[in-house]
Amino acid sequence: MAFGTAEYKERIYKTKERMSKQGIDVLLVTDPANMNYLSGYDGWSFYVHQMLIIMIDEEQPIWIGRGQDANGAKVTTWLYHENIIPYPDDYVQSNTKHPMDFVADILKQIGQDNRTIGVEMENYYFTAKCYEQLKKGLPNASLKDATLLVNWVRLVKSDTEIEYMKRAAKIVEKAMMKGIELIGEGVRECDVAAEIFHTQIKGTPEFGGDYPAIVPLLPSGEKTSTPHLTWTDERYKKGDTVILELAGCYKRYHSPLARTVNIGKPSEEIKTLSDVVVEGLNACLDMIKPGIACEEIEETWRKTIEKSGIVKDSRIGYAMGLNYPPDWGEHTASIRKGDKTILQPNMTFHLIPGVWLDQYGFEASEALRVTENGCETFASLPRQLFIKDGILTKN
Repeated sequence: MAFGTAEYKERIYKTKERMSKQGIDVLLVTDPANMNYLSGYDGWSFYVHQMLIIMIDEEQPIWIGRGQDANGAKVTTWLYHENIIPYPDDYVQSNTKHPMDFVADILKQIGQDNRTIGVEMENYYFTAKCYEQLKKGLPNASLKDATLLVNWVRLVKSDTEIEYMKRAAKIVEKAMMKGIELIGEGVRECDVAAEIFHTQIKGTPEFGGDYPAIVPLLPSGEKTSTPHLTWTDERYKKGDTVILELAGCYKRYHSPLARTVNIGKPSEEIKTLSDVVVEGLNACLDMIKPGIACEEIEETWRKTIEKSGIVKDSRIGYAMGLNYPPDWGEHTASIRKGDKTILQPNMTFHLIPGVWLDQYGFEASEALRVTENGCETFASLPRQLFIKDGILTKN
């Protein structure tokens, strides 16, 4: 297990406190990050239906998943083996059976079918079909939306979680520098991506890496006008701007990082944009501390860059840490206007005030931890535009 049993029990306790406040007796947890957070379960099985059942008056959760994954639950969780309940394989991608039918039957058998049951409605892994089958199979239950209930418990990290993110940062530093080193005129984008992947998984001599929740994002040229493109087999050209947004991952904990490279002399527009973004990013890092609201960080960014005339409508950051594909964000606090979440020590964010204009863009970001008196970044790399001249890298 990634953590001791005592830490998992503390997480269960905090989850039950939130359940009680929301009037929930039974919580069905289907987000694999939340399943991992509460039980330690870690496997690439989230493409089929699985869940943890948290009962307000029971000490341990129940894991329900595909039969062939049950031994994985025994290996990776702190649960008693009798609390690991597999469903037969004829429930998998069947037109006549559904795993939520099995779940409903289990809840009936253990006398939980007439209670208030919370489900994670806004969740990549919980489908409309799941909800319909639960309603059909549990006619005496009251189903209630429990979206993000566990996610908010995850917002403040333990010291061990912070250590895992620091290790992830060491990995992303190596992966980022490998990408920057290899980008150059005539090099294929896919070859750079391959070496980044290799570095992310190889990690350091002291610890290896895990698979990040998001693949390397590597838009180049005019494609830097948008943030979420990956790579092609095309070759980089002289003058291209390339954005790299990556993460290191250790025991499912992430440390994201974005930097921007120019192959050869950058245009004045790119140089100006990079200066604006980095100035705004630095201003935010200088003012982050416990007790302020997320929206105050965004206000600092907005006021710092307003003289440039650049307007950014999207948020400039979000809480992040433990996760599975397709996202390393926690879906809770966002650094944007109107978010009044108050910062506390050991909250962790990805501060990414990237700007994407019609034909070009620039990103520089930092994963950070709120400290007792301010904040600290997990990684340590220059933020300015990297300029590649032949085989030399300058900033």
